[in-house]
Amino acid sequence: MEFKSDIEIAQEVEMQPITEVAKTAGIDEKYLEQYGKYKAKIDYSLLKESNRGNGKLVLVTAINPTPAGEGKTTTTIGLADGLSRLGENVCVALREPSLGPVFGVKGGAAGGGYAQVVPMEDINLHFTGDFHAIGAANNLLAAMIDNHIYQGNELNIDPRKITWKRCVDMNDRQLRFVTDGLGGRVNGTPREDGYDITVASEVMAVLCLANDITDLKERLSRMVIGYTYGPVATQKPVTAGDLHAEGAMTALLKDALKPNLVQTLEHTPAIIHGGPFANIAHGCNSVTATKMAMKLADIAITEAGFGADLGAEKFLDIKCRMADLKPNAVVVVATVRALKYNGGVAKADLGAENLEALEKGLPNLLKHVDNIKNVYKLPCVVAINRFPTDTEAELKLVEDKCKELGVNVALSEVWAKGGEGGITLAKEVLRLVEEPNDFSFSYELEGSIEEKIDTIVKRVYGGKGVVLTPQAKKQADQLTAQGFGNMPICVAKTQYSLTDDQTKLGAPKDFEITVRNLKVSAGAGFIVALTGDIMTMPGLPKVPAAVKIDVDENGKISGLF
Repeated sequence: MEFKSDIEIAQEVEMQPITEVAKTAGIDEKYLEQYGKYKAKIDYSLLKESNRGNGKLVLVTAINPTPAGEGKTTTTIGLADGLSRLGENVCVALREPSLGPVFGVKGGAAGGGYAQVVPMEDINLHFTGDFHAIGAANNLLAAMIDNHIYQGNELNIDPRKITWKRCVDMNDRQLRFVTDGLGGRVNGTPREDGYDITVASEVMAVLCLANDITDLKERLSRMVIGYTYGPVATQKPVTAGDLHAEGAMTALLKDALKPNLVQTLEHTPAIIHGGPFANIAHGCNSVTATKMAMKLADIAITEAGFGADLGAEKFLDIKCRMADLKPNAVVVVATVRALKYNGGVAKADLGAENLEALEKGLPNLLKHVDNIKNVYKLPCVVAINRFPTDTEAELKLVEDKCKELGVNVALSEVWAKGGEGGITLAKEVLRLVEEPNDFSFSYELEGSIEEKIDTIVKRVYGGKGVVLTPQAKKQADQLTAQGFGNMPICVAKTQYSLTDDQTKLGAPKDFEITVRNLKVSAGAGFIVALTGDIMTMPGLPKVPAAVKIDVDENGKISGLF
């Protein structure tokens, strides 16, 4: 069989005009803003004006990612196509890819094989300009902060206490720590500064959690950019609202707030909007996109970033809480290869049958499944993304272990077969969404910041508790005194492990999570707890994906994946 790359498969498919996809989704033309022939934005007024009830909501999540690959986005898209083949009215809601991973290690985020969203090149590159708008709004605020200080500093901002960073949507370690404002008085006030990647900007989180344009503006105005001069006890937070920046920022973001409509390879409507990373932010597409998918379809399929300890935890504890969403079922994606990797097998040897290693790695999957079923109390199915090297004995072992937890396993072959390979999974999902559920959060908002993180560590990660460094303890006291204590928690930690140490695979026990830094995202509405060596600006690898990307004389792109 001839091997085709993802981009070759995507480029061979004849896309439907986006107006046809909109008709399938039941979107009136008056809500459609076309960006060329195959992309469009959907006006958010559709949400307020539609009198259609909401469809069921299905979350797709996964085990902790490994270099062996899990295929969560691919499974999400293939499941939607599988449901569509069964005659269901379905819409998929996904995150937009960041340029950082596209040119770095991970590649794009448009699915793979015969389960992709298209136009794949547009989605992975500039798309409709949302991330550029977010970066511009973020950097406008940064410029207004430094200009305010230069023009006399009426708000008494301490330049050493500015927490707002500039951003760029690229992996660029050189920009993590910079000194700016050099060159004499006319060129600004010298200070230490730094850049985040755009997806880590609070503006991204705000855009993804805002319910409408009014809510967006209010959230932007609440964002804390730094603190005033003076001893800790008298320092006051300074907000974007204090700088009167929220109006101009909202003007830059008003179109970015509108979700983007594209299609799968099988022409299922797909809404792609927003893209915070799950290891450093909350890892979900926008509330507007999810609600739009539920408004347009009988079943909305969405995914959350990385493993269930990060993406699903934040989707359920932050996004569902804020947007008043109640999922009907959850899919946990795993591969036999990734589970063997969790059991200590080297990447090069994952093709060989190894039941002993599989048994050793299975606790990672079982912990995530147990969390969904018993912590969040949601119906759940395990989707095994099938590889040709998987043996019947290995697949049976996974199935038997999941059955012990009362959870079914469905084989997914969507990478090779598209929607046809997702029908078994789709049938199980259809069964689960009709089951009653008693959805619960993993922690309540009452209680101290430390208690909430401690609960996440114990209930979701399976550890024995949290340790706050002296600095983090001080920050927790400060944030509580400033009135931020009742917010949900967004833990920034490695995606590769349930712990804060990426080398600890499987389902470790008796570990502690160390929080070294706490900061408030007052606009987004959560406290970020930084653990390990998580950075808000990644770097490029030795051989970046960028070196393989090219364009021919006709403008046809190759090398994207």
